[in-house]
Amino acid sequence: MSALRCAARAVLIAVLAAGAPPLASAPPASAASCPTLDTGLTWYGNNRQELQDFIDATGSCTHPDAHPLALFDWDNTLVKNDVGDAMMSWLLRNGEILQPTGKDWSATSRYLTTEASAALSRACGDSTVAGSPLPTATDTGCADEILSVYGEHTTTGGAAAFAGFDHRRINPAYAWGAQLLAGHTLDEITAFAGRAREESLAASPSDSAQAVRTVWVRYYEHMHDLVGTLQGAGFDVRVVSASPEPVVRVWAEGLGFAADKVIGIRNKTENGRLTAHLADCGGAEADSVVTYIDGKRCFINQDILGITGQAAFQQAPEAERQAFAAGDSSTDVTFVGDATGLRLVINRQAAELMCHAYANEDGRWLVNPMLIDPLPALPCRYPCSTTAYTGSDGTAGPVRDDDGHVIPDQADTVH
Repeated sequence: MSALRCAARAVLIAVLAAGAPPLASAPPASAASCPTLDTGLTWYGNNRQELQDFIDATGSCTHPDAHPLALFDWDNTLVKNDVGDAMMSWLLRNGEILQPTGKDWSATSRYLTTEASAALSRACGDSTVAGSPLPTATDTGCADEILSVYGEHTTTGGAAAFAGFDHRRINPAYAWGAQLLAGHTLDEITAFAGRAREESLAASPSDSAQAVRTVWVRYYEHMHDLVGTLQGAGFDVRVVSASPEPVVRVWAEGLGFAADKVIGIRNKTENGRLTAHLADCGGAEADSVVTYIDGKRCFINQDILGITGQAAFQQAPEAERQAFAAGDSSTDVTFVGDATGLRLVINRQAAELMCHAYANEDGRWLVNPMLIDPLPALPCRYPCSTTAYTGSDGTAGPVRDDDGHVIPDQADTVH
């Protein structure tokens, strides 16, 4: 979800365009009738043929009884823009974020700094009863402080909002977006997400320019077609996202995904209502892992492959892993790299992911420009050999291939 800064140049990510209709479930393909990608949709270079060859060789046309696993990131991979951001904006504009338990903002995240908790308390006040909606629809000070902590990871005064987390297992701001759903029922959040989806699909780019905005989101037509073709070829197609799970489920219905085919940031519940505590993975401390970088691998291994405990953070045996994976961000680098057959990367200039994709060590990486408003070429190379990798403690370092060798700096050639 973040763009690479090259020298002093910040790359701004453009927002969305055209939608896609709901996808009908496709029957398994037979050898006489293999599903094919729409030849009317233009992919970069030879990517459509590469995808088709992989589907033909790996799917039910060649292996009638096989159901290979195909995994997609959601935000900016299957859709343009971020549905978690769209949900946060909708909650703020409609006053549906609730006053925290005990009116204590530190209860919303174990990683929220003292400065951020104090700033939120000052901005949002203590006049609202705990568990009741904060007046963010009218109180711009409260809304702006929440949005700053969530979107900028700082207070409006510039203090760091989060600290003390493992940078390869959790993005605490993404997690906080789910944690702020606490106090609502799953049915309420599902209804909110449906309304936010309708507004985002009807929005225009100018709406997204506002501070607390309606985020413009569109389904990618190419990915709509790819998902359907994989499903038709017998693949077990699933979504793994760093947005709140109930929100992604609402959006994923539009591409034919059942609820049990979606993994996202998942809240624990108590007495029928979501809490600020999150689903556990890999035997790690409570609320310390979400579907983010190595955390994505953990939840894939745990929830899909049945690998539990600390082993869920390790690469699964090759025979058990996903055959295909697609992503756009360094958030996705671990699970996309785990794919054994083909790896599709949407180029949003996410440094660590693009270093692997362009290096293409085993010839199984495909790079495609963004499918709506692609970015121009990056004017300098990705700093793969020096700073493109983010360690668990947040420090930058070189990106290494599967054999441990430092990847040379890579030019941005697909745009």
